Amino acid sequence: MDFFQDMINYEFLQKALITSTVVGIICGVIGSFIVLRGMALMGDALSHAVLPGVAISYMVGINYFYGAVLTGILTALGIGYISENSRVKNDSSIGIVFSAAFALGVILITKAQSATDLQQILFGNVLSVRSSDMWLTIIIGAIVLLAILLFYKELLVSSFDETMAAAYGLKTKVIHYAIMVLLTLVTVASLQTVGVILVVSMLITPAATAYLLTNRLSTMIALAAFFGAISAVSGIYISFIYNMPTGPVIALATTAIFVATLLLSPKQGVLWRALRKIKQRQTISG
Repeated sequence: MDFFQDMINYEFLQKALITSTVVGIICGVIGSFIVLRGMALMGDALSHAVLPGVAISYMVGINYFYGAVLTGILTALGIGYISENSRVKNDSSIGIVFSAAFALGVILITKAQSATDLQQILFGNVLSVRSSDMWLTIIIGAIVLLAILLFYKELLVSSFDETMAAAYGLKTKVIHYAIMVLLTLVTVASLQTVGVILVVSMLITPAATAYLLTNRLSTMIALAAFFGAISAVSGIYISFIYNMPTGPVIALATTAIFVATLLLSPKQGVLWRALRKIKQRQTISG
């Protein structure tokens, strides 16, 4: 009861709750396409590669949003260029670019700021979110959701079959890089909540959980957004009550929901499949 009373009384808790909920929703939405396209490693790469942009933004004295978005887009373009113009495959080019960008970012942040600031960037601190960060997150969320709504059919076709999408005249490369831009925006919006290292948990786990429950993309997106929001809210609640770091708790909340679904999902659940096999054996032997 203290948490809800404090939420009414303290503005920082209200901003944290709103920001984390928006982040959970948009991570679930864009994460659905990342999971379907098998781009989880790319999501991890972009979340780490924005760190140099954050560091440079601190040095110059501007909002971290601009530097993070710029380096995220440059990373996506760099990965695409290497994989398209050399014998190096896509997963290898991802590893090369994001590890170099992340290492550079750690060095720059360490030089520019204290270790405390580095820890906040790496792991997030949603309880210290400012009003400007909250509104920035809301604006990014609106942009991402509007883009998904407007181009849903194109994203649907290209996510399931790029060859068919190209046959229909869709520009699959443009769609791919558009998703990269949206992914970069979502990553930047998530920095304050779960940080650079843990953002991949918000991008992948709620969407993977939804994937276990449905075969329809629209339903998967809705479920992923719901799981993302629930994870964010429950993570803030638990971290506030037990005085634990918010980002890691939110990441563990997403994992807990995934594990429960993996075990108990009616169609894909491990437990139900084991019970069905036991019944089949009993029927055959009987």
